[in-house]
Amino acid sequence: MPTEHLSKQYDSELEALRSRMLQMGGLVESQIRSAIEAFATGSEELINQVVATELSVNESERNIDDDCSHIVVKRQPAAGDLRLIMAISKTVTDLERIGDEAEKIARMSKQIHDAAARLQIQSFANIRHAGDIAVQMLRRALDAFARQDAAQAASVIREDVAIDNEFRSILRQLITFMMEDPRTISTALEIIWVAKAIERVGDHAKNVAEYVIYMVKGTDVRHIRLEEVERQALGGA
Repeated sequence: MPTEHLSKQYDSELEALRSRMLQMGGLVESQIRSAIEAFATGSEELINQVVATELSVNESERNIDDDCSHIVVKRQPAAGDLRLIMAISKTVTDLERIGDEAEKIARMSKQIHDAAARLQIQSFANIRHAGDIAVQMLRRALDAFARQDAAQAASVIREDVAIDNEFRSILRQLITFMMEDPRTISTALEIIWVAKAIERVGDHAKNVAEYVIYMVKGTDVRHIRLEEVERQALGGA
């Protein structure tokens, strides 16, 4: 009975850790959505909201990471449990970095929005589309984590190609603006930084998807070809 009790308590600790990580993921998803909306509208309210949320995101990362360390020391997990804890620890780091990118977008939004309106730089729709892809990648990566779905995680990794293509398209468009009207150079460069931040959100979502495959399959799929990632994800555990 004592062993069974300890086992149930351990399982509860792991589930609580996983739930808190997913809650942090939801907070970060909302933060990046608000940042993209702030970029599109120049809303000071949204900008302030994104910046304020960053404090909560940072605190969540510290607390979850500390709890991961305590569980490792206290429980000495092995096999699947250890992979789960490692995946959670790595994921919260990527989530915190997405929060950093969201804050960066928000802080630049008001100035960019005002200047772009004066200079007729029409790139907000493209940025929003790229942002939608990045948010979808993050949501699906977190869903794959929650359901331990390696196949869905592999499909998230494939989506990274789409957001890279969007970034290149935005870059070409803004280079055209700069060549046609030198007055747009400063603002266009700032918009490029926003587009790069969104691309980085996609990269972090891809990282989370890779951790899911590691957690479920026990295979490190970083830095290997997409076809091999999909083979590992769809193959036997």
